[in-house]
Amino acid sequence: MNDTTAGTPKQSWWQRLKGGLKRTSSSIGTAVADLVTKRKLDSAMLDDIEDVLLRADLGTDVAVRIAEAVGKGRYDKAISADEVKEVVATEVEKVLSPVAKPLEIDAAKQPFVILVVGVNGSGKTTTIGKLAAKFSAEGRKVMLAAGDTFRAAAIEQLKVWGERTKSPVISGAQGSDSASLAFSALTAAKEQARDVLLIDTAGRLQNKSELMNELEKVVRVIRKVDTSAPHAVLLVLDATVGQNALSQVEAFHRTAGVTGLVMTKLDGTARGGILVALSEKHKLPVHFIGVGEGVEDLAPFAAKDFAKAIAGIEA
Repeated sequence: MNDTTAGTPKQSWWQRLKGGLKRTSSSIGTAVADLVTKRKLDSAMLDDIEDVLLRADLGTDVAVRIAEAVGKGRYDKAISADEVKEVVATEVEKVLSPVAKPLEIDAAKQPFVILVVGVNGSGKTTTIGKLAAKFSAEGRKVMLAAGDTFRAAAIEQLKVWGERTKSPVISGAQGSDSASLAFSALTAAKEQARDVLLIDTAGRLQNKSELMNELEKVVRVIRKVDTSAPHAVLLVLDATVGQNALSQVEAFHRTAGVTGLVMTKLDGTARGGILVALSEKHKLPVHFIGVGEGVEDLAPFAAKDFAKAIAGIEA
């Protein structure tokens, strides 16, 4: 879990973001460079550019819009790969700017309850640990609730993060009722005047109705303690699942009232454009993105930086 290797200079967030999105930006940049070499721009080239963007999972609407923007005023003229990248970055930023919003912790809510949801393997527990580290570093008193009662490993993992961040962890036996645990955790967090309560939940497939019903129950039980809670419902999405993320957002939003997104594992895919497609379709706030294992590899989402990185613009 080390953020840097001994003797290795610490990278800036821009360097980590650019490196994390390298597979996506390379897939776009290399293909675009091949397309524009020794050719004048015509409708066939625009179709090819559109296909490149679709393969990176930017979505049909955005891909069409970018291709149209590339073609504007440039028909039958030579065009460079850098020109195309600039247009890609500009158009992607237009989609992402409205959704790039920080997660605001309302100090009047004590504790501010954050429910973290998602499918199996999306990185929920690790994300909770990293958020706990960030909030603790800001001087907030954090409590963690090990609501993924199906996996003993998740409970142990959260306890490790609790030790690292000096945050108490409320947990139960493996297989215990997650709604009851959430109730106990919120009650304890109120008694101990904690600033933030982060509640983990079991990974569940969005098409399994009984598991989604259980998530509804967790929300209902939380509201028995605090009618305004949860104050944030974060859906953690694994970027490597591509288009499947669209149906995940729909199902979890319907069941748990998702208020914002965290996208992880952007460093593990050439299809990081899925975040653009999600933003175009659902327009939910994107609070954080992750491009690696370290605490500092999860950072607040910035539209301009992401747009430049995904387009392969160097600075």
